[in-house]
Amino acid sequence: MSPEQIRHDYEAARARGLRARDAAAAIGQSEGAALAAYIGADNDALVRATPLKREWLALLKSLEPCGPLLALTRNEHVVHEKTGVYRQLSGEGPIGLALGEDIDLRLFFHQWHAGLVITERAQNASAEALPSLQFFDKHGTAVHKIFVREATDRAAWAQVLRDWSDERVTVAFEPAAPAAIKAPVSVDAAAFGDAWSAMTDTHQFFPLLRQFGVERRQSFRLVEGRYTRRVDRTALRETLMEAAFDGTPIMVFVGSPGCIQIHTGAVKRVEPMEVQGKTWLNVLDPGFNLHLREDRVDEVWVVEKPTSDGVVTSLEAFDEQGELMAMFFGARKPGQPELVAWRDILAHLPTVDAGATA
Repeated sequence: MSPEQIRHDYEAARARGLRARDAAAAIGQSEGAALAAYIGADNDALVRATPLKREWLALLKSLEPCGPLLALTRNEHVVHEKTGVYRQLSGEGPIGLALGEDIDLRLFFHQWHAGLVITERAQNASAEALPSLQFFDKHGTAVHKIFVREATDRAAWAQVLRDWSDERVTVAFEPAAPAAIKAPVSVDAAAFGDAWSAMTDTHQFFPLLRQFGVERRQSFRLVEGRYTRRVDRTALRETLMEAAFDGTPIMVFVGSPGCIQIHTGAVKRVEPMEVQGKTWLNVLDPGFNLHLREDRVDEVWVVEKPTSDGVVTSLEAFDEQGELMAMFFGARKPGQPELVAWRDILAHLPTVDAGATA
């Protein structure tokens, strides 16, 4: 498709009320490819798009003077939004961190392929069209987005856009191969369980998976009944509701291909919602919003990992393709034991028998 055809079809999809990601999918394009079609378009187009320099860590570091911004990270079925200041940015090679009070990110820059300044014309002609920063992997899947908030320093934001926009940068994406569900591999379950028992830090979990060549859900099944148990798909709603009722502070992790975004704190306004045949589980708090497609949840697991600070317990949700949707923990810092209140919430969740359908 030519850029002109992409723009025409994309705008028609947007006019039907589809969000940007869904509108792009409806015309057979990735979100990044649909938006990149607007680079160099006339000013009267629905979207204005300008490429960004590919110096990701330096760009993010330059955001602190802007004050509060909205950070958005999502995957196929979950959107995580946090408002705060981009502070304490650091990086080593392709790995970066943001450790601000509110903006807490794990950044995987080898997945960051292109960035765009995106300004979309508001449906209300009197409303101001505000530019955002949007970053994509090589397939055009969004890895992170940044939006202006009411309290944002607009002059500092405008300076960031001037400093990092570069129309000379070429933006192109390649189609993603169809996702394939990995078949379980043959594993010595006893050896794997022993290695799990030997963990002293939650960060040792990913090297453990690589060592045995297993994917996340298979690892849970290998130690089911010992360190993991499967619970009903309603567990996410029950857990958030109980945490909100009790005031138990939690941590909510949502990842894209290039970023994991974390909320730490209490949740208060938990609202399930039915919209056009879709079931959403929402957290609608000042500074933190979560939108999770509850009807896309296929499996939910309670997972215990031994650490030098004691057992750390998570609640983890997967879709039908086995993709991790979101993880929930009790709020804690390294060196601190897990909250008893968090363990109590998870202890109330009934176990689903192994092999049963939740």
